[in-house]
Amino acid sequence: MEGMRYAALTRRLDVDSSHVWEIHYQARRRLDAGEDVILLGVGDPDFETPSAIVDAAERSMRGGRTGYAATEGELPLREAIARHHERLTTQRVDAEQVVVFTGAQNALFACVLCLVDPGDEIIVCEPRYVTYDGVVETPGAVRVGVPLAAAEGFRFDPDAIGRAVTPRTRAILLNTPHNPTGRVASREELNAIAAVAKRNDLWVISDEVYASLTYDVEHVSIASLPGMAERTVTVNSLSKSHAMQGWRIGWAAGPRPLARHLTNLILGMVFGVAQFTQDAGLFALTREFEELESMRRAYRARRALVCERINACPGLACAWPQGGMFVMVDVRGTGLDDSEFAWGLLEAEGVSVLPTATFGESAAGHVRVSLTVPDSDLARACERIERYVHGLASPRGRTGTA
Repeated sequence: MEGMRYAALTRRLDVDSSHVWEIHYQARRRLDAGEDVILLGVGDPDFETPSAIVDAAERSMRGGRTGYAATEGELPLREAIARHHERLTTQRVDAEQVVVFTGAQNALFACVLCLVDPGDEIIVCEPRYVTYDGVVETPGAVRVGVPLAAAEGFRFDPDAIGRAVTPRTRAILLNTPHNPTGRVASREELNAIAAVAKRNDLWVISDEVYASLTYDVEHVSIASLPGMAERTVTVNSLSKSHAMQGWRIGWAAGPRPLARHLTNLILGMVFGVAQFTQDAGLFALTREFEELESMRRAYRARRALVCERINACPGLACAWPQGGMFVMVDVRGTGLDDSEFAWGLLEAEGVSVLPTATFGESAAGHVRVSLTVPDSDLARACERIERYVHGLASPRGRTGTA
């Protein structure tokens, strides 16, 4: 009904970054209509969940595990997550410090709700994953962006983070391995960021969903550094590590008081994750799967395919990502901005990539290419990108991020 009043938070949800997916939605509609379109805009892995995990979920359902689960997550799963967290991060936690959510996105949103008040500031490195806007701004917090310079390979800048702190700063939202750039924060960088957090009594919300997907670099979790466990909550999930994105199994690991607050929030939000889904997660975390190593090898090979082809194409350049499943491509040498390039590529060649200026001004002039399609499709997409660039009037020399 026209004229009815809506809550102020609906305006905060309708952020500019929420519209970045429009190019993907249009490409998806074209694909569904039968057009030859290759989708490289979203991080939806083409790998299937290992069949043994699916079988475990079916056994659980048929065994009657379809009722309400423990709100904070069932104890065996939280114990398995605690062990998994220690393997990944070297930080020891127990089950009482772990809360299970319907995916990492849900966990991030809940953590912000429990840690900040309206008007508090959260420092976010940019470019940033676009859902961070809604995560930060919906509770009424203020997002303070700290650029990661393209000319410096999008490296983390602890000094800039320190300069961004004000009396209103409450937390740092950190993402490593980083989406969209693929940058992995070094131990030295994280020690310096940790010093900023301790000096200013800040929380750190650490999004580490790509922790198991790095390339020849060490993943360091900031929670494992001295003095950081009591002020850090680490968010992770099975979506990327086990190709279980649709299962919606994520978690937050942090101080016990925070875990209690998060559990209280879940009571009024989702009331817990389904029993059979949790059983599948438990099975996933307590077994070894050959498929996962094959998946990691495939991502490494796809990274090489795209980076080699892109860096050989006049007008384009990219840095080799250190982690994750995306490649950031600098398109400024073509004379187009990122939006013009992305929409033009879709129209001319049927390849959908994501323009990244909306991820932050430091990403202007870049597009994000996902490595989540079969190798043959990725090779065809590279051919089409090359053809599109060669068809442009006057691509200039490569710039910036190679």
